[in-house]
Amino acid sequence: MFASLSDRLSATFKGLRGKGRLSEADIDTTVGEIRIALLEADVALPVVRAFTARVKERAMSTEVSGALNPGQQVVKIVHEELVGILGGQTRQLQFAKTGPTFILLAGLQGAGKTTLAGKLAAHLKNDGHTPLLVAADLQRPNAVDQLTVVGERAGVPVFAPEPGNGVGDPVQVARNARKHAETALHDVVIVDTAGRLAIDLELMDQLRQVRDAVQPDNVLLVVDAMIGQDAVATAEQFGEQVGFDGVVLTKLDGDARGGAALSIVTVTGKPIMFASVGEKLDDFEAFHPDRMANRILDMGDVLTLIEQAERAFDAEQAEKMARKVQTGEDFTLEDFLEQMQSIKKMGSLGKILGMLPGMGDMKEQLDQVDDRELDRVAAIIQSMTPGERQDPKILNASRRTRIARGSGTQVSDVNGLIERFGEAQKMMRQMGKGGGMPGMPGMPGTGGGKKSKGKMPKQNVRKGKKGRSGNPAKRAAQDSGVESAEQAPDQMTPPDLSQLPDDLKKLLS
Repeated sequence: MFASLSDRLSATFKGLRGKGRLSEADIDTTVGEIRIALLEADVALPVVRAFTARVKERAMSTEVSGALNPGQQVVKIVHEELVGILGGQTRQLQFAKTGPTFILLAGLQGAGKTTLAGKLAAHLKNDGHTPLLVAADLQRPNAVDQLTVVGERAGVPVFAPEPGNGVGDPVQVARNARKHAETALHDVVIVDTAGRLAIDLELMDQLRQVRDAVQPDNVLLVVDAMIGQDAVATAEQFGEQVGFDGVVLTKLDGDARGGAALSIVTVTGKPIMFASVGEKLDDFEAFHPDRMANRILDMGDVLTLIEQAERAFDAEQAEKMARKVQTGEDFTLEDFLEQMQSIKKMGSLGKILGMLPGMGDMKEQLDQVDDRELDRVAAIIQSMTPGERQDPKILNASRRTRIARGSGTQVSDVNGLIERFGEAQKMMRQMGKGGGMPGMPGMPGTGGGKKSKGKMPKQNVRKGKKGRSGNPAKRAAQDSGVESAEQAPDQMTPPDLSQLPDDLKKLLS
């Protein structure tokens, strides 16, 4: 979503590199570029004015004028101000001290409330809660059926006493939900309410009645991040007529410009608490202003990446793999398959790589990453017998042809996988011996690379007085026939990338 804003800001900051001091003209130019970038991202004009005014004021102050690297100091200021307009700090749900915690979802029709209800329920279930979904949207056709399906996918029960489609009283459903939750021992109740295509008096009146009936601990406004400034106007009206405690942004993985996320906190004074970043149930995360600012400025989001990895990778599986590396036990295709399946749980490969710092310059390569490749590799491995997975050396031509037919691929695909797997095995063995990745000479502790077979130039082994260095240390090196890498740069062997997997070679080349 923030791709264009991130690109524009990165280009702006590149112009500050190498400057020993920033003149007032430099700061004015930089602030002007930031203003244009924010306006193009559809950020509300009052927010842009306040943001750029603070950046300029701080950039003109002593914190930059006395800095060793004023360019980096300006980036730091912009980062801190972005964190500020995104909410400053992560906000948590408020849980009731006694009885079930009620969460009321409000928003316009089409914002994604029903799907969001299932995602939030799955998120809370993973945190150890026992949530209950309540179908109080009785106006939209098939809304009750949709929530039932979403609840089944999330493994969360749904309280739906009315069929919906215009039948039933949502206020009474909400009242009965409290009794049902207390009886069934649910500690969190998520109420899905009706929306409208636009704000009207009937919608607001019904929401107020449902709110008064359940006395929710949290009222979350679900906002479609794709609608830009309309999202901010919608939030203002909901805040005035019903009130809410926090915002949930949906469709944050879309191609909108992101102005809603950067405006809504400042305009409404309410924090963004969650973000929906995809279509799957687990494409849902708590909103961290500092991490989002990092993504916008192409600083990566390693903390979120680690959290996703912890959820995706089984602790027992990780411990088993660590033991294999330590003992030098061979890495098998079965292990290879398990690792790939865990990576797939984390989401799109492009999205995962995009969380790494500095990947903003590789957007085109990330867009070309094909997640279906993991499925093809899994199909090839799953078409093998257990014995073949344990020992790929037995894969002769006829076996490879059989595997290719069984997986719907070509024999060349099978050969390529076996070749890449062999390289992965070598790396794992090298790691087990305490070395680094093979084929990367010139780096301390890596080893395993090809050594140069060329002879040293004559000037490097000259022992006569002519041409000898006046520096005793360098002269001793000359006498021994060895010179520093600085004196003989042509003898430094470049990293040998031929042993790395094709995908990694593309990124490093």
